[in-house]
Amino acid sequence: MMRSLRGLACGLSIAFLFELTPIGKALCQGSEVGEKVNILLITADDLNHDSLGVTGCAVPDITPNLDRLAEEGLRFKHAHVTIAVCQPCRAVLMTGLYPHHNGARGFEPIREEVTTLTEQLRSAGYLNGILGKVEHLQPEAKFAWDYVKRQPELGAGRDPSRYYQYSKEFFDRAKGEGKPFFLMANTHDPHRPFPGSDREKDRIEKSEGGFVPPKSNWTVSPAKVAVPGFLPDLPDIRLEVAEYYAAVHRADETVGEVLRALEEAGLAENTLVMFLSDNGMAFPFAKTNCYRHSTQTPWIVRWPGKVESGAVDETHFIAGVDFTPTVLEAAGIESAVRLNGRSFLPLLIGEEQDRRDFVFTVFHETSAQRGYPMRALHDEKFGYIFNAWADGETVFLNESQNGLTFAAMQEAAKKDEAIAARLKMFLNRTQEELYDYEEDPDSLKNLISDPEYADALRLIRKKMLETLVMTQDPLADTYSERVFGKFEFTENPVTTAP
Repeated sequence: MMRSLRGLACGLSIAFLFELTPIGKALCQGSEVGEKVNILLITADDLNHDSLGVTGCAVPDITPNLDRLAEEGLRFKHAHVTIAVCQPCRAVLMTGLYPHHNGARGFEPIREEVTTLTEQLRSAGYLNGILGKVEHLQPEAKFAWDYVKRQPELGAGRDPSRYYQYSKEFFDRAKGEGKPFFLMANTHDPHRPFPGSDREKDRIEKSEGGFVPPKSNWTVSPAKVAVPGFLPDLPDIRLEVAEYYAAVHRADETVGEVLRALEEAGLAENTLVMFLSDNGMAFPFAKTNCYRHSTQTPWIVRWPGKVESGAVDETHFIAGVDFTPTVLEAAGIESAVRLNGRSFLPLLIGEEQDRRDFVFTVFHETSAQRGYPMRALHDEKFGYIFNAWADGETVFLNESQNGLTFAAMQEAAKKDEAIAARLKMFLNRTQEELYDYEEDPDSLKNLISDPEYADALRLIRKKMLETLVMTQDPLADTYSERVFGKFEFTENPVTTAP
């Protein structure tokens, strides 16, 4: 079995050599001949895709700055990070490689031989800066930072005014040195502890001055929030969701302050801005999983004069692994590094791009180094998940179980059979999960044994095997043996990375 799959992998294009297209060569020019585009990447920590006003959140004025950014640029409806946990997600973004290729499957450093985006940008004359989440890109020397501000310097990574101060300082330095720049501005919101929560108060007391977030005056009543559809509607869950939204609003304020600094520096017109989250909210069935709410992200792109304002791409699927090749092409940099992702630059200027009808997402291990290998395929209609760890006995443990929500589910499960069943699904899973997003957008009903979906299941299983082989995924043989029982393959496998 192993030999058969590896043999096929040798015949497939597991990664392609990124080449600069005519589009990239044309768009890399700024307003003046030879002027290179600046790159600003803004990320939020644990932000669900539907927590913005522009993506459907009903809380009034929850994200005015991000809503404005979307009005000024392009928003992708079908955008996903490749892995739904902080460090490996960011390693994928900054390398263009899947975790099993860059080495950061969990909270490990990337491999020394891997070339990062920022190394390539520095070689092309860029000034590289990072605000927050510095420790989640390791080893630090591989990321070629010229300007670094860590979480404590940024008000626990949560003070919008500090992000404005240091963004402005970085932009002024880039102007003074006459260099194009890449800035990765990472707010630590809306990661726990949420503003005003008991857990935040406890963290502040125990940190002895090491954790000092700004006081947030923005709140929303628990009675006025909508509980996400993948969670039961219980009082403590409503409370925690309300606290979460307070953190979402503060994250939006940080985004606004970074963009204000860019505008005041006079650099907005020649800066490609991208915003996304590193994973879904830290609640059960979202972060550190492969559900749609785990990896779908509110990806917004603004590029004056290049990207249409107020546009929404409702057709194409993009993923975190595509970020590095897209930035390189936008910057006009020809890379000799072999990448798993591919540039979606054509989509930014309104062109079609084939093979953009699904995404492949993965999970390896939690921050506590507990291994829960999972793989998923998501397209417009279906979500399919393979849980290699699910054996009926292993219990899932992750950070989302530390909050009010999981405890509320445990208590309610004592009397409510539906919540008890939902809790059991979260803790033990099944080997395979299949969801029809048109009928079940919150992935509540597993259709893996439904005869009406047998044909769809057969096709998506084959697509999963093709993808695992094509990407040289270490789960390829395990998947083939467990799902098919023997080796099977389509006659015309995919030939480029999803």
